[in-house]
Amino acid sequence: MDNPSNYILQGKTLPLHDIREKVTGKIKYTGDMEMPGMVYGNLILSSIPHGKIKDIDISKAKALPGVIEIFTYQNSPDTKYNSHQWYVGQELVKDEVLFTQEVRFVGDRIGAVVAKDQETAEQAVDLIEIIYEEQPALIHPEKAYGSIGYQIGSKEIRCGESEKEMEAAPFVVEDRVETQKVHHGAMETHVCLAAIDSYGKITIWTPCQVVYQVRLLVAEILELPLNKVRVIKTPTGGSFGGKGQPVLEPITAFLAHALGVPVKLQLDRRGSIIGTRTRTATIGKVKTAVDGDGNILARDIQMLVDTGAYYTNAMAVTLAMGKKAFRLYDIKHQRFVGKMVYTNTPIGGACRGYGSPQIHALTEINLDSVARVLKMNPLDLRLRNLVHPYDKDPVGGPDLGNARIIDCVIQGAEVFRWRERWGRAKDKDRYARGIGMACATHGNGYHGAYPDFITMTLRMNEDGEIFLNGALHDLGCGTIVSIKQIVAEVLDIEIGKIYAPEGDTEVSPYDSAGTQASRVTFVCGGCARKVAEMAKGKFIAFAARILQCKQSEVRMEDGMIWRETNEGNKLKYGEMILKIQHQFQEDIFVSHTYQSPGNPASYGVNFVEVEVDTYTGLIKVVEALAVYDIGKAINRGFVEGQIRGAIQMGIGLALSEEIHVDGKGRITGDSLSKYHMINAPDMPDVDILLVEEGEELGPFGAKSIGEISTVPITPAVINAINHALDTRITSLPATPEKVLAAIMGKRTIE
Repeated sequence: MDNPSNYILQGKTLPLHDIREKVTGKIKYTGDMEMPGMVYGNLILSSIPHGKIKDIDISKAKALPGVIEIFTYQNSPDTKYNSHQWYVGQELVKDEVLFTQEVRFVGDRIGAVVAKDQETAEQAVDLIEIIYEEQPALIHPEKAYGSIGYQIGSKEIRCGESEKEMEAAPFVVEDRVETQKVHHGAMETHVCLAAIDSYGKITIWTPCQVVYQVRLLVAEILELPLNKVRVIKTPTGGSFGGKGQPVLEPITAFLAHALGVPVKLQLDRRGSIIGTRTRTATIGKVKTAVDGDGNILARDIQMLVDTGAYYTNAMAVTLAMGKKAFRLYDIKHQRFVGKMVYTNTPIGGACRGYGSPQIHALTEINLDSVARVLKMNPLDLRLRNLVHPYDKDPVGGPDLGNARIIDCVIQGAEVFRWRERWGRAKDKDRYARGIGMACATHGNGYHGAYPDFITMTLRMNEDGEIFLNGALHDLGCGTIVSIKQIVAEVLDIEIGKIYAPEGDTEVSPYDSAGTQASRVTFVCGGCARKVAEMAKGKFIAFAARILQCKQSEVRMEDGMIWRETNEGNKLKYGEMILKIQHQFQEDIFVSHTYQSPGNPASYGVNFVEVEVDTYTGLIKVVEALAVYDIGKAINRGFVEGQIRGAIQMGIGLALSEEIHVDGKGRITGDSLSKYHMINAPDMPDVDILLVEEGEELGPFGAKSIGEISTVPITPAVINAINHALDTRITSLPATPEKVLAAIMGKRTIE
């Protein structure tokens, strides 16, 4: 492992590569882009949750001045696809089409209007008259699972003999925990621009997460060669997984291909909430068997996963939930059964944490229930059962690596003064305070599950600057700068002298998975380090011949290179490059395909204090401490920014956010006035503690933070509420109505 004391840039806070352009308003997001002859699209979305279209009357809309064309299932490709597919050969249920006749939820895509301007396109949609043959809608996943055509299947993961251990255990504690569908809440709504050239090539500009996934799907749906589709990653105004599956890109490409002109398609907030993707809703049931000392003997988890109206990533997110249940606590006997079901509700997909928030909400709320039954401090219960560094995965997954969750809990509890606060007397007045904690784990890529590799090239230019080329996707979190910091560390060069563009399928080397699965720092960063080391080795080898010395005698520092015994004759990198070119007719250019070396786990624990107004049911999180085992921070400011934003999202999941679908399939949380996100005045003070013990497989010891940072806060908040009120709230979000009902229920029992 490297010596962190020798690092120059690792752990330093450097600003975003495009921060000046963003704060001055000069940056061009996709919604800002314009092209000559560009026209505008607007989607026609279903107003009913389930049924068949009997007739579409587009005559009034078609007669509106400025309307160019209207597309429905009648004049568009009927190729079935799955928007979750990101590589050739991936086995998935393909049940989506561009525009459907059989609608499955309010917000399903029926068609698109293309007009000369956005206003006309919107007006035309309102003029379209649709006659449906309505069918019964199944909204609740438990009712849907018992109905023909809605069951998808199930998946079991297990180790040991949980059933047998349960029977003999002195204590078995059961809980049922429900998590809801939520919206990603990115400032930038979904948007895409596509154009076709005179040679029939479609170019797509999109703030996506995987350019090669977009290319694959568009080529498949439009039956085009891959070389006829170019995808350019544009600046992203937030995603959090919401732009991880191509939703608008295939449609926009089709419209541009059909009309032969550039087309821009951008959703409003309602369209993004109901018509794209949501966090997958779940109903989880867990039984945990323990002995009197708090040792977990066995655990049984049953998870019902509501994928919504289409399959998308149903199996993938279910497996992700299940696998994480085995990588946090040392449980010898455990079974996870995940059942997947369709409902007539908005579609599930990737959302920050990819199954981790749901599975940890279930298990961490349940652990507090166990502690309550045993009359045990929840801190001690967790410390007794957490995994240790270099433990094996009990179900055969990649090793856990340098797992430092126990360090996180011990250090965090001391800083938070957990034991002192846990033992204080309960409040008796209107405002009740309580504390809660929760642990979590997440991965670092796809190693052992899916293809996980990336190719990068690096060239040292004649002026001494560096060109790093890879299919990078910066979602606003600092990917470009973090990758450049890694390269600059290896080559000992000013970071401003490195150019690293974002993904473009025309010129970027292939990346198997883009920005998903918390793989960017670990996998893409690992590739960046390797390719920089290769360039450095080649540079030194030629420089030694020019300097007439051994390679071990060559020194590189701050963009200068020299022979150690002749420090007075230093050359700039660019000067040495020119000598190499002239003398050897060689270029310092390298290419490397990097395969993920493993999938160690990242870990974290959150401690919170809440204040509950027992008269109104309103809850305020007054303090939070976030502690994470991330190996090593590449850019400390980015890490802390990720954590603070994640805390906001996790509190929203715990208390207020929900895409609510009523019994008739109508969506009542389809605007920001009805969808309640946590705002700045509601945010607590957030303290951050990083445990940096290094991970040997990560670049400079780094592991992921972006997704795990949003996971433990949600169950920690729920546990704090239950501690304050001595209740057992397990249905998210914990709205004032649920809180008051829990208080009244407790009083009734008393």
